[in-house]
Amino acid sequence: MTREEKATVIKDLTAQLAGSPAIYLADISGLDAGATSDLRRACFKANVKLAVVKNTLLAKAMEASDREFGDLPEVLKGNTSLMFSETGNGPAKLIKTFRKKSNRPLLKGAYIEEAVYIGDDKLDALVSIKSKEEVIADIVALLQSPAKNVISGLKSGGGKLAGILKTLSEKE
Repeated sequence: MTREEKATVIKDLTAQLAGSPAIYLADISGLDAGATSDLRRACFKANVKLAVVKNTLLAKAMEASDREFGDLPEVLKGNTSLMFSETGNGPAKLIKTFRKKSNRPLLKGAYIEEAVYIGDDKLDALVSIKSKEEVIADIVALLQSPAKNVISGLKSGGGKLAGILKTLSEKE
């Protein structure tokens, strides 16, 4: 690879790092061709972009980026695959689901909305992160709950009042 090609790859990686809210680094070495193809297909269905990159080029792209990746460049050893996603927990769920068939991919680290997670032991924490849409849905449900209670109280009270009036009118 020539120096110009490397510069182009670093520039493209820097743009992808800047444009993605969720970045996962995984080790997919040891997967055979069929399993790798299945992983790529699962990534496509989950709207996760998967790319295999050279560690040195990725490290330079991280340096050139405006974001602070903390200790994430230190995990760039061995085989590294990048996963880009719009949702913070999407790649973690995908990795966890894929591991039911195989012991790979291994999570090296992740960068999600300014937070850095290092190590495969953080996978369960990343799966439990709620997406922006899930948080909004929870807030809407919490806001609607008191209004639903008031309306149901008024409906039940109105039924009792109508029953009492009907009973009183039948007595006379």
